[in-house]
Amino acid sequence: MQEMTLEEIQKLIPDTSAIRVIQSLVDRGLVDVQESMQERYKAKKERMVFLNPLFADEHRLKEMIDSLEKAPRQLNVLLTYLHLQQSKGQVLQTELLKQAQSSTAILKSLCEKNILEIRNVETDRIQLKSTAQPLWFSLNPEQERALNEIQEKLSQRPILLHGITGSGKTHVYLHLIRNVIQTGQQVLYLLPEIALTAQLVRRLQDAFGGLVGIYHSRFSQMERVELWEKIRSGQFKIIIGARSAVLLPFQELGLIIVDEEHDASYKQQEPAPRYQARDAALVLAHTLKAGIVLGSATPSLESWYNVQQGKYTLVSLHERFGEGQLPKITLIERHSGTPSQKKNYSLFTPELIQSIQQTLEQRKQIILFQNRRGYAPFLMCSMCGWVPSCKFCDVSLTYHKESDRLHCHYCGSKQQPVLICPDCGNNRILSKSAGTERIEEEVKSIFPHARVQRFDWDILKQKNRYHEIIRQFEQRQIDILVGTQMVVKGLDFEHVRLVGVMNADSLLAMPDFRVNERAFQLLQQVAGRAGRKDEHGKVLIQVQRKNHPVIQALIQQDYQGLLRKEQEERKEFLYPPITRLIRIVFRHIVLERVQEAAAEVATQLLTFDDVLIVGPGEPGISRVRNKYIREVLVKMHRSDEKNKILKSKIRALIQTLSTQRKFAAVQIHFDVDPY
Repeated sequence: MQEMTLEEIQKLIPDTSAIRVIQSLVDRGLVDVQESMQERYKAKKERMVFLNPLFADEHRLKEMIDSLEKAPRQLNVLLTYLHLQQSKGQVLQTELLKQAQSSTAILKSLCEKNILEIRNVETDRIQLKSTAQPLWFSLNPEQERALNEIQEKLSQRPILLHGITGSGKTHVYLHLIRNVIQTGQQVLYLLPEIALTAQLVRRLQDAFGGLVGIYHSRFSQMERVELWEKIRSGQFKIIIGARSAVLLPFQELGLIIVDEEHDASYKQQEPAPRYQARDAALVLAHTLKAGIVLGSATPSLESWYNVQQGKYTLVSLHERFGEGQLPKITLIERHSGTPSQKKNYSLFTPELIQSIQQTLEQRKQIILFQNRRGYAPFLMCSMCGWVPSCKFCDVSLTYHKESDRLHCHYCGSKQQPVLICPDCGNNRILSKSAGTERIEEEVKSIFPHARVQRFDWDILKQKNRYHEIIRQFEQRQIDILVGTQMVVKGLDFEHVRLVGVMNADSLLAMPDFRVNERAFQLLQQVAGRAGRKDEHGKVLIQVQRKNHPVIQALIQQDYQGLLRKEQEERKEFLYPPITRLIRIVFRHIVLERVQEAAAEVATQLLTFDDVLIVGPGEPGISRVRNKYIREVLVKMHRSDEKNKILKSKIRALIQTLSTQRKFAAVQIHFDVDPY
């Protein structure tokens, strides 16, 4: 019987889905399908140098060293080996040759004399610090009270630790972790962004040494296998990771910490499975009977609501740790003041320029926040208003000066910059708004002697680049850090005196029912990077709508008041946390087909009881990767039993729709709690 792989069949029919053809042949009984799994993992092997056991005796070793006096280069390699072996144990061939400044030929001569041996030895791909030190700090009275409250109530229900920025939540976490691992159990420490792991890993490794493991998507498949095995075997007692870390094979999980629990990055959007890591952690803790602590300076409204319902226990920290004080927040009218005498720097108000200059003179550091990457978020013809758009997505293209290309941030396509408007033929193509690239460029122009670094997704694509930038900023090798929201989430920098928000209005215009909550959270996190130690920090926010409720709540530090108002509005319009949401998304390359499918499902859903249907409608981006998108939003009660029945009905409805020939090619997926 002749066999063919899936790849071979796909090459024969390049314009057709091989899986669909194979399935049709299987249904007719014409072919059989066999699946096999292959082991891809290969242990990493490195060339190690060992001393011949004959010279373990000191007398023989001395005689052998004396015999090499007439071969000084060989003697140098041997003495270097003995030094490395005493200090590190195992000696890599590459490290030995580098330290001895010698060649492979010299080492080979020692091996031929049976003095040294070279062996291929299996080694770990991830080298972690093995030594541990006692915790280097003591808790203040407020932290001590919070720690005692958490330990007392941890076994009863989830804990929401609400502490202002800089209040020392991490210190409380470290004491909790120490108490848990002393019982032999494991701890999962979740973070929303990979970039946050650099500082935290160093702190945890200082305190707990080789018990700490890190897990996130930047690791290779081989590295993940080794981490998986070490976690499964219980070798790692503390695991720091992004959202996918909740899927690891824990043996005795005693505590889960979800830091910055409000962060939207905990929600997996694409591809499936579309889960909320914070909620998955709550389920995992309940299943394994582990304690769980959700920490944030600006808790999500869902968590705040659960405190009101008695599902969570609230523990608060109201003061900054040490001598640090909350920074002073100042609003600046974006177009106020006169331009600079030398040049009109449109992105910077005179007040912000002056504050940056004063901070540099004081030899302190600055963070400038702009939540858009690239050079210009979009270009526009000044004569007719034409904007260059992606060929495959209904979204404007972003100009990146570093690559001199127009980028689509949805499908990843790139194209040459447009110099002549295709609609009117005019060459007056202007850049509108500004991304981090342009902010970086203008900062360097205004402050040519300052050391400036950009910190966004484009600059961090290189593996471990984010660790290097954070290290440089901590060691004051960078004066001004220009970044997106990656730079403001939970990072702790001692010498940051000034934080500048370039354009707060862009955060207030998102078409999302959580826009006010999310904008406040982000601005509060930005402000929290300044003055974290013993100095007063300063925050300057460039904004046009100074009277916006979010801006006023930020100035007054009234987050609870904002949450109360948001909760009233969501109760009125039936949005979470009052209700649960299911977003049903339809995709197809033909617009009419996707519209028909969405309309059909919405019509059927209207016949269901105790459910409110919104749509079908267009999402903010109505076409991605050449597929049109329509959505139907289902609002339902929070009753788990009723929701289980409703979900079964919706699943059956979609399965029935998929059997109809004209809808068979429509892609449909569900997103429960899509926020």
